[in-house]
Amino acid sequence: MTDLTEAFWPADTSMDIWETSVGALLRKTASENPDASALVEITVSGKTGRRWTYAELLADAEAMAHAFATRFEPGEKIVVWSHNLPEWVLIEYAAGLAGLVVVTANPAFQESELRYVLEQSGASGLFRPVEFRGNPMAEIAAAAVRGLDQVREVIDMENHAALLQRGERPDALPDVQPGDAAQIQYTSGTTGFPKGAVLAHRGLINNARYHAARWEAKPGSIWLNTMPMFHTSGCGMATLGSLQCAGCMVLVAQFDPALVNAVIEQERINFMTGVPTMILAMVEAYEQEPRDFSSIEALCSGGSMVPPELVRRARAAFDCELVVVYGQTEFSPLVTQQHRSDAFEDICETIGRPVAQTDVSIRRVADNTVADIGETGEICARGCSTMIGYNDNPEATAATIDADGWLHTGDLGTMDARGYLRITGRVKEMIIRGGENFFPAEIENAMLEHPDIAEIAVVGLPDEKWGEIIAAFYRSESGADLPEPDLRRHCRERLAPQKTSAVWRHVREFPLTGSGKIQKFALRENFLAGAYGPTK
Repeated sequence: MTDLTEAFWPADTSMDIWETSVGALLRKTASENPDASALVEITVSGKTGRRWTYAELLADAEAMAHAFATRFEPGEKIVVWSHNLPEWVLIEYAAGLAGLVVVTANPAFQESELRYVLEQSGASGLFRPVEFRGNPMAEIAAAAVRGLDQVREVIDMENHAALLQRGERPDALPDVQPGDAAQIQYTSGTTGFPKGAVLAHRGLINNARYHAARWEAKPGSIWLNTMPMFHTSGCGMATLGSLQCAGCMVLVAQFDPALVNAVIEQERINFMTGVPTMILAMVEAYEQEPRDFSSIEALCSGGSMVPPELVRRARAAFDCELVVVYGQTEFSPLVTQQHRSDAFEDICETIGRPVAQTDVSIRRVADNTVADIGETGEICARGCSTMIGYNDNPEATAATIDADGWLHTGDLGTMDARGYLRITGRVKEMIIRGGENFFPAEIENAMLEHPDIAEIAVVGLPDEKWGEIIAAFYRSESGADLPEPDLRRHCRERLAPQKTSAVWRHVREFPLTGSGKIQKFALRENFLAGAYGPTK
């Protein structure tokens, strides 16, 4: 492609759009690769559990789908509230075959959070384990459904007799269409109240296929899934991505860096996705206890920016490429992804190019026109991966998807003439100090070059004189406070003086969403409540 003249990337149509459903794709893969390894369980204790071939996975999913068909009507919603169990995968495929909509829920939810998802989605069933990491899920579920007559079933998903029980409806599986709803994924809640993004079979399947192709995944490759199944990275990219190439997904019940490193060595993993905090923890565990990572072909990271130093350390430990992806739940989820052959500078400084069948433009916030090359604006995407809409929320849908079909991500960024994108912040996180706009990601990127900073989040704090001031919350490599003069000097050497933070706070851990993103609004609220001490 020739150099772009404006910040608009027209969709690459070299890969087609598959018009199929999750269940139909499982049947196709199983019929062509019945004896290939499909799923391996790694338990909470780190032991290898059950294994499935594709023929066995299809048989179990179809048996469950027929049971579901006798208890639920096509189109009904079922909430899966669980950590990474093989039953999660089986329910996803069974629901796809039975025409049900899977509603995902974070296993860390408490009663009010779970009740909100049940009520807002209009779910008829709830599938959960007894407990996870000390969270008494059976007790919480019983309290959350009290008075919700719409919820007909609460099933212990580790009780196979309960999963396969029969109802009174006819045992017939529907003809599920590519455009039908497959999932409702609630936004991670970094700002505002969670909204349920309704995702279609077509969007989830093709998005995962474009991810696998950009990653150069080969038939029969082995994928390690450490990402939560309640997130599109777990049940979409990893689960449906490995399905595209008849790969084997090794499903880890609970992330532990030393355990995961051992699994990579033991199962001869080829591909793995993890947020930067996960990969950093794995690198640190490797430096304490080296493992044989020779099977790894590529690592994938997303959810937040990847510091150059982490790229270097990960490449040194794993001896493979590390590619960065950018996505949003509302886009099923990937918008951009790097190529394994990308230059080191592009890996560290960009979020790659748009994936196949995806238009991307940078649009001016003021008037929604296409920005110039290198000009900061809102990242917008359009294509087959776009969500159907927000569940039972047409106002929010209309505010997010404009009349021309552009999904407005709320992220600020730039596009270069090659179509590579950079993130500069969030529209709502943009800091306005004395009438001047500041973009947190620019400051964060500069500070991540400091050798003693492991993670950093820059936010705006209210100020009577300036309207807002810049505050930086960081986690150090040593776990100790860093001298503020040193931090200020580092920032001023790289950025204009007015971009230097007025407030610096060391934190031992960040408030995170279930998908590993830093909750900046929580940092701001905690600071204003005095959680990080008085202003120095």
